[in-house]
Amino acid sequence: MEGTLPSRAPVIRDDALLRATRRRRLASRLVAHAALILGVIIVAFPIWMTLVGSTHDAATIGRGDVPLLPGVHAAENYAIAWNEGGGRTRTTPASTMLLNSLLMAVLIAVGKIVISILSAYAVVFFRFPGRMAAFWAIFITLMLPVEVRIIPTFQVIVDLNLGNTWAGLVVPLIASATATLLFRQFFLTIPDEFVEAAKMDGAGPLRFLRDVVLPLSLTNIAALFVILFIYGWNQYLWPLLIINDRSMETIVVGLSKMIGRGDSQNDWNTIMATAVLALLPPVLVVALMQRWFVRGLTETEK
Repeated sequence: MEGTLPSRAPVIRDDALLRATRRRRLASRLVAHAALILGVIIVAFPIWMTLVGSTHDAATIGRGDVPLLPGVHAAENYAIAWNEGGGRTRTTPASTMLLNSLLMAVLIAVGKIVISILSAYAVVFFRFPGRMAAFWAIFITLMLPVEVRIIPTFQVIVDLNLGNTWAGLVVPLIASATATLLFRQFFLTIPDEFVEAAKMDGAGPLRFLRDVVLPLSLTNIAALFVILFIYGWNQYLWPLLIINDRSMETIVVGLSKMIGRGDSQNDWNTIMATAVLALLPPVLVVALMQRWFVRGLTETEK
C-alpha cells in the first residue's frame, strides 16, 4: 500500500550484529586485561613480600608469619642494612656495596659503548685490509658462552696481578660484540651524502664522528646504556672470582653471602632490606631514561 514505511527488519538485524560485535570486543578486552593483571600480580607479589618483610622484625619472619601489610621496623632494618650490613654475619654495609656496584655498572656501560662505537665506526667508514675479517672475528664471539671464556680470562687477570682491582673487575667485561653489531647496523643507515658533505667542509674522521655520527646516535646510546647498566649491575660470577676484598664487594655478591648455610638462622629482615636497596638504582635508571630507551628501540627516522 502506498505511503507505508519500509520494513525495519534489516535495521534490527544490523543492531543485533553490532551489539554482538561489541560484546565480543568487550569480552576479549576483559580477558586481555585479566591476563595482564594476573601477570603483574605474579611478578609484583614477591617484590611486595620482600618490601613488607623488610619492615618487620626477624622473629616474625623466622616464624613464617609474614603479614601482607608493612610493619613498624622499617627504619631500624634499613639503618642496620645501610650502615652495618645484612644477615647474621653482618657483611659489608649496603652503602659500600651499592657504591661499588654503581661504579662497576657505569664503567662497564660507558666502556662498552665507547669501544663499540669506535670499532663499528672503523668498520663502516674506513676501508682497510681485513676490515670485514675483523668484524666477523668480533661477531663470532657472540657464539661463545661466558663459561667458555671465563677460565682463560681469569688466568690472564691473575698473570697480570689485577685481582682485587677495578681494572681486573671492569676491563674484561667492557668488550661487547652485540653493541658493536648494533652500532654497525645503525651507521650503515647514515646516508653517504652526509659523508660527502663533511669531506667538502674539510671535516676529518674525528670531527665527523663528533659532529655527525654521535648526535645521530644519541637515542641508540641511551637505549644501550640502560641495557648495559643493568647487565653490569647484575654481574655475579666475575666479581665473585676476582674480588676478595670486602671493601670492593658488590651488592649482588654481598646478598648471596648474607644468607647463611646449613641450619644457620638468617636475619631475613635486614637481608630483605638490602634486597630492596639493590632494586632501587636499576629501577631509577630505567624510570629516568624510559623516554630515551623507548625512542632508541623504536625510532626509525635518521
